[in-house]
Amino acid sequence: MDVLIVGSGGREHALAIGLSESNSVGDIHCCPGNFGTAQIGTNHDIDISDINSIVNLSKKLDIDLVVIGPEGPLVSGIADKLTQIGISCFGPNKDCAQLEGSKLYAKKLMRKLNIPTGKFLEISNHEEIENNLSFFKPPWVVKRDVLAGGKGVTVTSNVENARAAIKNAIKLDGLVLLEEHLEGEEASILVLMDESGYSILPASQDHKRVGDGDTGPNTGGMGAYSPAPIVTPSVSSRVDEEIISPMHHYLRNLTNPFRGCLFVGLMIDRDGSPKVVEFNVRFGDPETQVTIPLISTDLGIVLDSVARGNIANIDLNFHNKAIATVVLASENYPNKPILGRELIGYNSIIDEGQIRGLIHFSGTNVDTNGNVISSGGRVLSATGMAPSIIEAIETAYQVINSIELEGSHYRKDIGKGAFYK
Repeated sequence: MDVLIVGSGGREHALAIGLSESNSVGDIHCCPGNFGTAQIGTNHDIDISDINSIVNLSKKLDIDLVVIGPEGPLVSGIADKLTQIGISCFGPNKDCAQLEGSKLYAKKLMRKLNIPTGKFLEISNHEEIENNLSFFKPPWVVKRDVLAGGKGVTVTSNVENARAAIKNAIKLDGLVLLEEHLEGEEASILVLMDESGYSILPASQDHKRVGDGDTGPNTGGMGAYSPAPIVTPSVSSRVDEEIISPMHHYLRNLTNPFRGCLFVGLMIDRDGSPKVVEFNVRFGDPETQVTIPLISTDLGIVLDSVARGNIANIDLNFHNKAIATVVLASENYPNKPILGRELIGYNSIIDEGQIRGLIHFSGTNVDTNGNVISSGGRVLSATGMAPSIIEAIETAYQVINSIELEGSHYRKDIGKGAFYK
């Protein structure tokens, strides 16, 4: 198969690497891609929001399978357009993508299906703010009902900050969600799903805050590891029974069923009870970097089977290993990052038998002098794969410590949740 990957992050580079190792895959194309994907296939300078140009490129290149990385094109209906012209697409149709496109839609659906999640209130005018704030104890969780690149959530114990976030969201979007703050430990579960069935990938744990010890503002993700010990066999069984199974039953019976990756963001309390924090409709970043390499089955066949509604007939197998990834971010990220600085040491690779270290490139480009430079807030992910989680973490840090980028920063505590509570 000739495959087109849509997106430009570490997630897309991880998918490109996995597909390049698949016997079922021929040429790999990416739009727009990054420095890493250019080493594997052909990059095409098309913005991910330009759906018509992506569809036309797919036709021109006679693509067999399009794999959508980010959520924006899915919410805008790219899967629908590709399906209409007979091109297989890994990623759900526009209606199913509302699970991520609208937090309110997702919350109402969970309530309808009795899926465990936090309480919530919808606020659409200023007169409701005070009464609704008093309904929950701080910290307050304020969520915009739009795609906001992982930055549409405000968690605060300061009532003035909560009021300001609510008013700003109402001004921008016309409404806002105020949610119950869930206590516990977060985990992510990626589920390959279509109308025929579903396959659950190894659980991972993301690190959203920019600073060590989960301090500072939220980001798109500063690192992850898998498998996550917090998702015990008992927790996994409950997640399947109480969350994934009822969601699949609903999504498979729609006129246009869900086909793609259902991302389940969880909060697990001290008793091991899981609740849904959010649903996404695509692979996570950086969760993809620590889950895709664990799949030992031909990735091209797996993704194409989902796109065709046939995952139930695929025997999905995994490597018995652990993976950790650490994100290198540009100076001033997650605010306005300083870009265009040269990246040094980006060829760092470790290949020592069972231990492997590599780089998943994200916000990177090549300047007119042929230098690799930063072009985004999250520049790359240093990833380690090993027989044990501690070896994987050590390998990831060994890789990232060999890289130089002026002003850059990264968390020093990725993976500590695997050992310390």
